Amino acid sequence: MARLRVHTFSISVDGYGAGPRQSREEPLGAGGEALHEWMFPTRTFRQMGRDKGAEGTTGVDDEFMQRGFANIGAWILGRNMFGPVRGPWPDDQWKGWWGDEPPYHVPVFVLTRHPRKPVAMKGGTEFRFVGDIDDALRQATDAAGSRDIRLGGGVSIIRQYLQARLVDELHLAIAPVLLGSGEHLLAGIDLPGLDYEVKEFVPGNGVTHVVVARRGHVRPTA
Repeated sequence: MARLRVHTFSISVDGYGAGPRQSREEPLGAGGEALHEWMFPTRTFRQMGRDKGAEGTTGVDDEFMQRGFANIGAWILGRNMFGPVRGPWPDDQWKGWWGDEPPYHVPVFVLTRHPRKPVAMKGGTEFRFVGDIDDALRQATDAAGSRDIRLGGGVSIIRQYLQARLVDELHLAIAPVLLGSGEHLLAGIDLPGLDYEVKEFVPGNGVTHVVVARRGHVRPTA
């Protein structure tokens, strides 16, 4: 069975995955971009599009970045991860944060209550819009085939899948940042009670990588 995996999800020391006052200018909220500074120099991130052709760094951080793209056949994203538009879609102009050729290269299922036609992009990415987490997971599982599904966030979506005991593996990058407010990832979630345990704890370059997984990597069936 395809596994549902979260990778390179950065949180602050005080547990926030996004800062307050998210906007188009600051999609990660005030101070939120600092959570991700560890990944910007890596070779994998640069090859995704920000600095194509730049060599980039290798080592622990880049290895964790690479893991996030290995054997992935579909993605699931919350609407905020697709774009800043709220409410009904005013038009079809917005097609994501990454330009004409996003780094996904597989079907991407975007959770939204507002229907929209699929959006095909260069490089094999197709954004498909679905209404709830169960439907998104069913469709992503079909699309992924023998490969896994990557859950890209944001915070609210990851919390929903965790509380439903549907996430098989959760990679957190804990950054030396304090945000004080915003979207807290794990508040009120009893991970041991949901049968999760820490599998890896690895210091990186200015960030600490922690991998939490369901015991046995077995997702409950409906």
